[in-house]
Amino acid sequence: MLSLSRRGGIFLDNNRLGGRRVSVFDIEEFDDGPLGRLALSRSAVDRATERRGDTAWLAEAWADPRSRVLVVRDAQALVRTVDGQLELVFVAPADAPEGTRFLLGVDAAGTAYFGVSSVAELEPSGRSEDSDVKPMALRQAGALLSDRDAGLMTHAVALAYWHDTHTHCPRCGTPTVPAPAGHLTTCPADGTEHFPRLDPAVIMLVLDPEDRLLLARGALWPKGRMSVVAGFVEPGESAEHAVAREVWEETSIVVGQVRYLGSQPWPMPRSLMLGYEARAKGGQQIKVDAEEIGEARWFSRAELRAAIDEGEIGIAPSSSIARRLIEYWYGEDLPDGPSGWLLPGNR
Repeated sequence: MLSLSRRGGIFLDNNRLGGRRVSVFDIEEFDDGPLGRLALSRSAVDRATERRGDTAWLAEAWADPRSRVLVVRDAQALVRTVDGQLELVFVAPADAPEGTRFLLGVDAAGTAYFGVSSVAELEPSGRSEDSDVKPMALRQAGALLSDRDAGLMTHAVALAYWHDTHTHCPRCGTPTVPAPAGHLTTCPADGTEHFPRLDPAVIMLVLDPEDRLLLARGALWPKGRMSVVAGFVEPGESAEHAVAREVWEETSIVVGQVRYLGSQPWPMPRSLMLGYEARAKGGQQIKVDAEEIGEARWFSRAELRAAIDEGEIGIAPSSSIARRLIEYWYGEDLPDGPSGWLLPGNR
C-alpha cells in the first residue's frame, strides 16, 4: 500500500506492521540551507501521519513487543553512552509507565515508536547493565544524540508538554480526551478537536557595516551569558517584521536586509525558532530595554573569541539555533566558554 508522508515522502508498506517500510524520498537530499542540519531539526523516523487515525493498527503496534517506547518527563528522557555515543533508552510497551501515549513514527524496518508522558520520576531499571543510565534534558542531550534519537526526543518532548498543559477544553472547560495516536484531543461535551500549538519566534544574526555581531544578555541572565536577539512573532505580523521590531525594541537598532537562514523546533516549551540575518546601518547607538535586556554590544570575530577564551562570556549550547547562527557568522566552531547556560534553572 502506498501512503503519503506530511514531510513529502512516499512510503511502501508491505504489510500492516511487520513489513519493511521503504522511503522513496531520501532525507539526505534535503537542502539544509546556510546553517546546515540543526541539532533538533534532525530525524530518521517517518512520522507515519496516515496511521494516526487507524485505531486497529495503533493497538496492534502497541501490543507488538518489538515496538519501542520513549518515556519523557519535564523535557527529560533516560540516556546511556554506548561506544562513546549518547543514545536514548527505550522500553517495550508492556514496560511503559502510566501516562499519556502518543505515536512518534515508524522507521524503515517497520519498527513503531511511541512516547509516554510519565507522571512518575524517570529512574533506571536497577539492572546492573543499566548502571550508567541517567535522565538528561533535551537542551543538553539534543546535539549529542544520533539523527534518529534527536528527532524522536524532540517530538516526544513537544507532545508531552502540550498534553501536560492543555488538559481542558478552552471553550467550555471540560477535560479533553486524547486521540489514540496522541496528536489531538477531543472535548466530550461539545465535540471540538484541539491540536498542538506552536509559538513562532524569530532569532536574529544582527550585523553592522563592519560585519560585527550584536550580542545581548537577558536582564535576568547571569553575567557572561550572552546570545543573539530573539523574540516572539505577534498576531497578524510577518516573521520579517518581527525581526525588525524585536531588534528595535530590545536595542534601539534599526535593521533592514532581512534574510531567512533556517529553522529549528525548540519545545521548551513550544517554540519554532526562525533564524534570520539582518543588517544594521552604521552610526547607531545601542540603548537596551532594561526590562528585558541587561546589556548589548557589538563584537568583531577577534573580540568574541578573546572574550570566550578569557572567560568573560559564554555562548548558547550547541543544541540551539543561536549557537549555529553565531558560528555561521564566525566561520568555525567555538568553545562554550563559562558554564552559565547550564546552571540549575537554565535547563
